[in-house]
Amino acid sequence: MSAFFAFLHHVAAFVLFAAIVVEFVTLKDALTLQSARRLLRADMIYGMSAGLLLAVGLVRVVYLEKGAAYYFGNWVFIAKLSLFILVGLLSVYPTIRFMSWRAAVKRGEAPQVDAGALRAMRTIVHIELAAVVLILLFAAMMARGIGY
Repeated sequence: MSAFFAFLHHVAAFVLFAAIVVEFVTLKDALTLQSARRLLRADMIYGMSAGLLLAVGLVRVVYLEKGAAYYFGNWVFIAKLSLFILVGLLSVYPTIRFMSWRAAVKRGEAPQVDAGALRAMRTIVHIELAAVVLILLFAAMMARGIGY
């Protein structure tokens, strides 16, 4: 059971990373109807994978691995979890913006987004991507016993 949950945790992490990369690449170009649809899909996948990642991670920490006391006593785990929460909070602004486009997309129109908002979304997604890379570093450190 533990191996299966580890597998689910890794799949969710890779899907989350892929969804952020799709957002990152898509936001580099001008916004079109097609790119708006792509961003809506990627953001939905991002949210679903983040929820699965958190749920499976918590099950692993509390029930399947070494126990919550072990993990919450590790500064690397705390840093990893803190970055995950930060990424989640950062994603709120782009998600709200993307969801506000749904009516225009349903009508077959590209959403009208001012340059400042688009720039802010690009910056936030860049920060999210960098933070996820740091989360991967912290995961590798934990796997090597660093922080205990």
